[in-house]
Amino acid sequence: MRTGAPSVPESLLPHYIDGGFRAPVASEWMPVYNPATGEATARVAMDDSRALEDAVAAARRAFPDWAATPIMERARVMFRYRDLLEQAHEELARSVTDEHGKVLDDAYAEVGRGIEVVELAASAPSVMKGEVVANIAHGVDVEMVRVPLGVVAGLTPFNFPAMIPLWMFPIALVAGNTFVLKPSERTPRTALRLAELLTAAGLPPGVLNVVHGGAGTASAILAHPDVRAVSFVGSEPVARHVYETAASRHKRVQALGGAKNFHVVMPDAVLDDAVRGLVSSGYGSAGERCLACSVVLAVGDVADPLVAALQAAGDHLRVGPGTQAGTEMGPLIRREHRDRVIGFIESGEREGASLVRDGRRDRFAGEGFFLGPTLFDHVRADMTIAREEIFGPVLSVIRVPDLGAAVALANTSAFGNTASIYTRSGRAARYFRDHIEAGMVGVNVGVAAPVAIFPFAGWKTSFYGDLHATGTDGYRFYTELRVVTSRWPDDGTAPVP
Repeated sequence: MRTGAPSVPESLLPHYIDGGFRAPVASEWMPVYNPATGEATARVAMDDSRALEDAVAAARRAFPDWAATPIMERARVMFRYRDLLEQAHEELARSVTDEHGKVLDDAYAEVGRGIEVVELAASAPSVMKGEVVANIAHGVDVEMVRVPLGVVAGLTPFNFPAMIPLWMFPIALVAGNTFVLKPSERTPRTALRLAELLTAAGLPPGVLNVVHGGAGTASAILAHPDVRAVSFVGSEPVARHVYETAASRHKRVQALGGAKNFHVVMPDAVLDDAVRGLVSSGYGSAGERCLACSVVLAVGDVADPLVAALQAAGDHLRVGPGTQAGTEMGPLIRREHRDRVIGFIESGEREGASLVRDGRRDRFAGEGFFLGPTLFDHVRADMTIAREEIFGPVLSVIRVPDLGAAVALANTSAFGNTASIYTRSGRAARYFRDHIEAGMVGVNVGVAAPVAIFPFAGWKTSFYGDLHATGTDGYRFYTELRVVTSRWPDDGTAPVP
């Protein structure tokens, strides 16, 4: 159900500071496109340094009162926010589709995943409980409590304009922090609506602020002395830079980086189910997901029928605008990103892989940033398309003799976000689970995304930091421990049995 037209202006996108919209003042602007049409729908400020300073100042002013607000009251804000998000579920999904391009069903599911984290935030009074050991020594009690950090910040990517901001600020806020969010300049509008709805749920001014900008704004956040912690999701090189830069300034950091996800198909797999999982994972959201399958490891005799089935599935996949009924895959985010993905296809050809299905040959109406599903076979592990993150609708099939070889090959990757196996064998699934070097493992599951009560647990260069996003890790990241040791001397006034 739509709750009414968003009050966000359609041309120059404002910041959201101290509880209201703020007109941007900038010398550099970037167009915001509808990827399905190629049409610029708004402009976003890239270098409004004054806005960032004002946002951090507002968050700093709001922190003492918000941190002192009883946790039950903070949780009730999240309960009300959850209800408002549900009422605006369809509106938010359309906003995601309009600025990212993913199909409406996928966008609707994304918003739902974000709402799960708000539900986790509403449970804060249970999760945030401390620990007490009474009479640890004669007349001495020790208690441990979690306290908020202060002003914290989030830098979010283009591919999940609703879900990933909701990974961050609900948990940070309910734990007593104040927050500055810089959404991706390519998908900035949805974040403004999320902030507006949270204010409507009763969040005081200044507790959540949204500031637009580019790399310069992100760098200013990393350097700002009043920002105590930074959460980031994006590419691996930038994640590494964020971690090193912020940590060197004594900030707490969680930086979720890139991925190269391997899916193993065993000879005993239910082929139709495996193909559905691979197509959904590799081509869903045009492959622009950090949990997308990129490399298919076909074990033994399954390779020929699997490749044929994947080719047929690609031929029948309906690609078009995400708002169009029946569409199964939308466009890529920008023309230059589509060109980058095409560059990977060209490198696969040059390096000798067999191009089974060429998405460049598909034709689409209009000026949208479309690319059809692409499939390579006879890929070698040393090829670029087998090693580097593509972030597009390209699947690469590597043929391997057995499960041990498949796991060994997958484990050579520098990334360790997710991996899946398709099999009917419990023994094979157990071996895979115990030996694959990835933080999120699927068994007959195409997208092994954990629900909000568990952490988003990437390994290797897919994650820099110690505490992951969501789950109890999220609460631990946004709080620090205070341990109090108390002794109350006997002054003779208390009755003694």
